[in-house]
Amino acid sequence: MVAHAHAATEMPPVDENVALYEVPVEPGVTYEDVILSLKVVSEGMNFVNPANFPIADHLKARDQDPKGILEVRAFCNLSLGADIFLDHPEFVVFAPCRIGIYQRNGQLYLALDRPTYDLKSIKNPTQRAQNAAKILEQSLMKIIDKARRGEI
Repeated sequence: MVAHAHAATEMPPVDENVALYEVPVEPGVTYEDVILSLKVVSEGMNFVNPANFPIADHLKARDQDPKGILEVRAFCNLSLGADIFLDHPEFVVFAPCRIGIYQRNGQLYLALDRPTYDLKSIKNPTQRAQNAAKILEQSLMKIIDKARRGEI
């Protein structure tokens, strides 16, 4: 895969009041490009992909039209996660981190559930947990930034 010739748009700003962070996939980048990029980039950043949830396939099996791609891919970086789990084991309900891949009105998107937002659900999070959630979120945003451009 080759980086696409056009200049990529900037990543949208984060809305601190919303858990969802969504980015459109760049023109000319295919679903296959996105998947390969997610795999290569995440592994290079010490993330594992323990599970994928092909929601569109399950809807089709029930004779429902998902209107395109609809799936969730789970990613885990246990060294970062441990810094949160050791202080707040209840944070495990937000693990592993999830990246959604879906189509809306023909446009392919990537989205994630922001760890820093999820940490707001924990009473009095430690500084260690806050720092780890911030690094985890920045890492996931880097992964989806590269994936939306089809970079490996």
